[in-house]
Amino acid sequence: MYKILHGEKLADQIYLMDIEAPQVTRNCLPGQFVIVKTDEKGERIPLTICDYDRDRGTITIVFQIVGASSYKLSKLKAGDRLNDFSGPLGTPCEFLNEDFKQLKKKKYLFVAGGVGAAPVYPQVKWFHEHGLEADVIIGSKTKDMLIMEEKLKAVAGTLYITTDDGTYGSCGMVTEVIKDLIEREGKRYDHCVAIGPMVMMKFVCLLTEGYGLPTTVSMNPIMVDGTGMCGGCRLNVGDDVKFACVDGPEFDGHKIDFDLAMKRNQIFQSFEQEAYQHARHEGCRCCGGEKS
Repeated sequence: MYKILHGEKLADQIYLMDIEAPQVTRNCLPGQFVIVKTDEKGERIPLTICDYDRDRGTITIVFQIVGASSYKLSKLKAGDRLNDFSGPLGTPCEFLNEDFKQLKKKKYLFVAGGVGAAPVYPQVKWFHEHGLEADVIIGSKTKDMLIMEEKLKAVAGTLYITTDDGTYGSCGMVTEVIKDLIEREGKRYDHCVAIGPMVMMKFVCLLTEGYGLPTTVSMNPIMVDGTGMCGGCRLNVGDDVKFACVDGPEFDGHKIDFDLAMKRNQIFQSFEQEAYQHARHEGCRCCGGEKS
């Protein structure tokens, strides 16, 4: 059993938890993920690692309620225990294997949309801890939905904020900020890392491909069971068929067939929504809509 040491609500439907898991913490690296189960019968939830503290033996996760399992997870408090917390899983970020002297010569741009700010944070933090500077763009629908601002501000070279409705930072999508930095300000980047909603990553990649800017994306949003057995995270990467959970979760964004991946991801949405309604007893067929 894995103890929840701290939990808080970051925004509407978005939660953060610190989990006591020293064996996981000992080996985890930026880019990897964990599998969380609230109880013996609970669904496996793959979540990208937001932060880790090897001295305390803790892993920080950030998640958004999208179904029954994440809803049940959000109801747990500090002192409660998780039935299972497995990891680290997945392939660490590719820049970790790069020659450090060459990496020092490169300028990275990290782009985070919504909850994507959480998995972007440990990567930017790693850069900061190794004396490397990276620019960061974080975007959200509104100011109230923005997360990780202060943490990213502490480790980013320059932090740019944008909201869809203009309630905070600049007004518009993250792609507009990228255009502004490259075309108006003359910024030059060697690599981009984009993590967020599928449609956001698609349009970031379409934009950066035009600039000839290599772009890495995380396909964590399409993972289901985290083992490759369900086939839910199957995707086409160039001429190859990959599975986000066992081959990723990070891939070359310019090679991904995002339209096919998003279509596959929609297969489970109706089941997920019904399970969520059942968990809250809101109009599901089996319980007649009775509320607890």
